[in-house]
Amino acid sequence: MNWLVWALLSAFFAAITAVLAKVGVANVNSNLATAIRTSVVVVFSWALVTALSKTNDLQLNNISGRAWLFLCLSGLATALSWLCYFRALQLGDASKVAPIDKLSVIFVMIIAAVCLREQVSWHQWLGGVLIVVGAIVLVA
Repeated sequence: MNWLVWALLSAFFAAITAVLAKVGVANVNSNLATAIRTSVVVVFSWALVTALSKTNDLQLNNISGRAWLFLCLSGLATALSWLCYFRALQLGDASKVAPIDKLSVIFVMIIAAVCLREQVSWHQWLGGVLIVVGAIVLVA
């Protein structure tokens, strides 16, 4: 499967996640709910790595210090994102929280252009503007 199929699957599972999380966080502290969700992710991820990886792929000492740093920082950003997302779901409608959460696409475009020096074309910027407009329409 190519990147597009994986990206569509990611979007599909993210949609399911929002609905399930909205129900699950209803009467639970949002930080505790995030910790429970994260624990499930950790167990499931390690089970997949163990089941699907070759033995030489599992050598943690082969990972560079730079990779460790950025993976750990990514993990912290994910944790902060999930904590905020669950609190937003607790306070608002999933159908309004999710479109605002997807504004992350715009932030990715800007950060990738500035920090990674990725080339973003005019039609990608136009698509980003449409995402912003769409989020505003969906939340209004």
